[in-house]
Amino acid sequence: MTDTPTSKPGKVRLAAQDLRTFSAVLLEKGGLSPEHAATTADVFVWAALRGVDSHGIARVPAYLELLAKGVANAQAEIKVESGTPAAAVIDADRAPGPVALSAAAEEAVNRARTTGIASVGVRGTVHTGAIGYYVSKIAEQGLIGLGFVAGMPNMGYTGVKGAAVATSPLAIAVPAENRAPLLLDMATATIALGKIRQAKASGTPLPEGAAATADGTPTTDPKEAVMPLPLGGAKGSGMSLAFELLTSVLVGAPIFAAFHSDDPAGRKHRQNALLIAVDPAAFGGAEGFTEGVDATLSTLKGLPVADGADGVYYPGERSAAVAVERAARGIPVAPKVWRELTENAEKFGVTSPTPVA
Repeated sequence: MTDTPTSKPGKVRLAAQDLRTFSAVLLEKGGLSPEHAATTADVFVWAALRGVDSHGIARVPAYLELLAKGVANAQAEIKVESGTPAAAVIDADRAPGPVALSAAAEEAVNRARTTGIASVGVRGTVHTGAIGYYVSKIAEQGLIGLGFVAGMPNMGYTGVKGAAVATSPLAIAVPAENRAPLLLDMATATIALGKIRQAKASGTPLPEGAAATADGTPTTDPKEAVMPLPLGGAKGSGMSLAFELLTSVLVGAPIFAAFHSDDPAGRKHRQNALLIAVDPAAFGGAEGFTEGVDATLSTLKGLPVADGADGVYYPGERSAAVAVERAARGIPVAPKVWRELTENAEKFGVTSPTPVA
């Protein structure tokens, strides 16, 4: 993914730090503590810098709405439960995902320093945000980070009529020595829900096998599409179901079974997650591990380039390059998002930042 030399018409560019400060102030006005507002804003700006705009600054107005409606708990009492040094569960009490999962990442790193591998489950959060952020924070500490998320069913399942499972993401971050870390961040869906909305707005046909109607019939017509289909058919379906077991069921907060039950409370919005930190030192690989990662990535990039390809890239490499570019030139913000941000700023009596020239 690469940013274009110029912004699309109507977009404004803002400095990353200005957006971070501005977003944090708005979220604090929305009810979060200064610390939690800053943490949440950092997750959004991280995603925006890397070009993941669906999980970037556009989430600020959405989170303000979640807080205003009480879907997200601004005064959440986050509790850590643990029965063993290598594992813990964070009861999020409906805290915003960036708050709960940032705490989980820190907890996993601290425990893995002692135990070699540590797993921290997150129970009952609200929209986890960009899952790649949390595993990247683990990788910044020299550890390998893995993350899984389960949410409300909004995707088809092979052989099932209608929505069955969630577009549950997976993320893996591996630290390198002189290169950007490997960062695999993917959903179990063929395309994101946001892509369906964009196609609907533009009238652009959807790819074959990417989306379906309400009853699960595959369609390329954006007007008829209401949900994505799983990546690789049964493979994506199986991954999503497995993530439900590894997160929700594991921490005693099942989503799938409750959602498909007769209990209306089963459809109350919530998400669960599992973060794992792995210390290479526990495998005798502390010395030379990141150099070995560099060698592996360099070998990949040195392989012959296929006809028609613009190069060989490893997961996370291009988004890291976008982050460098946007840090220097500013983050582009879509007109609709900028309008929503400035309207909220006016409502709260907050001064909006000045766009980059």
